[in-house]
This record gives sequence, structure tokens and C-alpha cells, in this order.
Amino acid sequence: MKSFKNNILVLFAHPALQNSRVNSQLINYVKDLKGVTFHDLYETYPDFYIDVKYEQNLLLKNDIIVFHHPLFWFSVPAILREWMDLVLQHMWAYGKTGMALQGKKLFNVITTGGRESMFQHDGYYGHTMIEFLTPIMQSAHVCGMEFLPPFVVHGTRNITQPEIKRYGDDYQKLILSLRDGRVDLEAARSHQRINSDLESIIKTI
Repeated sequence: MKSFKNNILVLFAHPALQNSRVNSQLINYVKDLKGVTFHDLYETYPDFYIDVKYEQNLLLKNDIIVFHHPLFWFSVPAILREWMDLVLQHMWAYGKTGMALQGKKLFNVITTGGRESMFQHDGYYGHTMIEFLTPIMQSAHVCGMEFLPPFVVHGTRNITQPEIKRYGDDYQKLILSLRDGRVDLEAARSHQRINSDLESIIKTI
């Protein structure tokens, strides 16, 4: 069995996937990749009864954690918040003896109906996407994890099929490059969106 530089866990949360045009396609670019565990939270836990020990074991087996979700009311969908509340336990994920996630990396893959121009200080929402993700960023920090800029797909209400494919290709390229240790993390941290210029952060072999 081939060993990869990083094993990746994609925690996917979409409460109405049957109505999704973008996320239902994006997940197809990553869910069957070797070295990647794709985990649909709503499919696994339709009753919200989360198996905490199972989820913690998944986290232990992976080096990079991805929260893939649409932006719902400037936050994560309910089940992902429930997952955080239950799985990231005191004295396991944080606290004096909570060292389980130390050194792991976390970032969001997010879709928004609003255009990118709306997520600016002078835009309609008055804040950047990174600012809306402050609770996730701080949670990662408390757990000793490194938070990376999000992969964002804006304007999904009007996005074209060729654009969806381009985002899907970029998503796959990023995940494969992270898996193989070919992403310049220092360069990535200089971007508001990790997918704003993939060519500048992916190392060539």
C-alpha cells in the first residue's frame, strides 16, 4: 500500500445536497482519491447522533482536515458545528493534556451564493471571508492546529458549467498536492483564498 506524505480527511456537510448544483459536482473530484477519506456527515448521521470515538480516530489517522461546506448564515452548517462541539473534547483536542491534534492542518472548502466582491470591507457584507472564519481559525489555534486560507467558490447562483469544472480541477489539484507534500505553505498563507493562485504555491517536481 502506497504511503503518502499526508493523509487527508474531508468532512463534508451539506443539509440539502439533492438541491446542490455546485457541491454535488465538486465532491466528485476528490472523494475517490487515494490517500483521501471522504466523510459525508449528513449521510452518516441523519439523526445527528455523532459517534465521537469514531470521529476522533478518523482525526488521529489523518494529517490534514478539510471542512467542505456551503456558507450558511456566515458560518458552518448545523451538523458540522455539532461535530465540533462533541468531537473536539476538552483534554483530548485542547486543554492541559489535549494534544491529539497538535501539528495537524485545517482549512475550509466553501461555496457562497454571493459574489467575491460582496465579501470585502467595502462590499455588501462588510467583512472578508477570512474574518467570517475567525471562529474556525481560533478553534484550530486552541487545538494546536495550523489554519490555512480557505478554498472558496463564490457566486454559485450564476456559475457556469465550465467554471464549475475549473474549480473542480483546482480542488483536485490542491488536494493531491497537499497529499504529496508539494504545497508551499508559507506562500499559501499569504493569500486570502488558497485557490487564488495555485500555480504560485504548488511546487513542481
